[in-house]
Amino acid sequence: MFSGRTRRVTSDRTQAPGRGNQVPVSIKIAIAGKGGVGKTTLAATLARILARAGERVLAVDADPNNCLGRALGFPESLLADIRPLSEMKDMLAERAGTGAGGGLFALNPAVEDLLDCFQVQHAGISLLVMGTVDEPGAGCVCPESAVLKALLRHLVGLESISIVVDMEAGLEHLGRGTAQHLGALLIVSEPTPASVRTAARIARLARSLGLRLPGIVFNKVFSSEDPQASLRAYLDNLPVLAALPMDPAVAASESVPESGSYVEAVERLQECLWAWLASKEG
Repeated sequence: MFSGRTRRVTSDRTQAPGRGNQVPVSIKIAIAGKGGVGKTTLAATLARILARAGERVLAVDADPNNCLGRALGFPESLLADIRPLSEMKDMLAERAGTGAGGGLFALNPAVEDLLDCFQVQHAGISLLVMGTVDEPGAGCVCPESAVLKALLRHLVGLESISIVVDMEAGLEHLGRGTAQHLGALLIVSEPTPASVRTAARIARLARSLGLRLPGIVFNKVFSSEDPQASLRAYLDNLPVLAALPMDPAVAASESVPESGSYVEAVERLQECLWAWLASKEG
């Protein structure tokens, strides 16, 4: 068992006023898409909406670029000390049971304490930076990846906390054990054929894992565009949940804005998403 010193970093917690949104209890959402489509911005905005509604929120950064903290507006004084779990090779190897260099490792390692050890908090949102582990080859599972998969499986099974996971396109951290607790996977795409093809590929992978897919979210859409009309042939029967506008306020800052056309569109999206989740639970 890892016995190194760890710490929990916390800033002053402030609770934004609620907006009256009806939010299902303890929802679990993962967001995926091709790099650069804006999934981190969407993840951060949804996390803020949940926090404003009074939910306990955990934002999980499972993308190799690790930008979720800045999108959430976490101060640099907190972010500077964060090291992604995926880079803690010795700790991950020890958790997996390979610290002594053995070839066998535990597929269900002990991970229950990692959230308390490594999360940081700001403005009513907790952040856990997982990062990703490059697998040695197709079909292989390395010890480090087994630990991170077990951790995410543990997190989405937690009660009384809502979780938003920012993921890369490959869904490396997900599996059938995680899928049974995950409320939904949102797939984000730009309104281009190449981006939609990637979204359709993610959808096929997600379905093979048993994930629930409410649909695709188009991002960076100009007001005159109708993405469904021009890209219908590439959608692979994916319903379109929303078309989020190209908002200069989003492009001008690393952290998501508190208001504006983009935020208003995401608020409408969350109402549709909450209704979809409620229908699946009913």
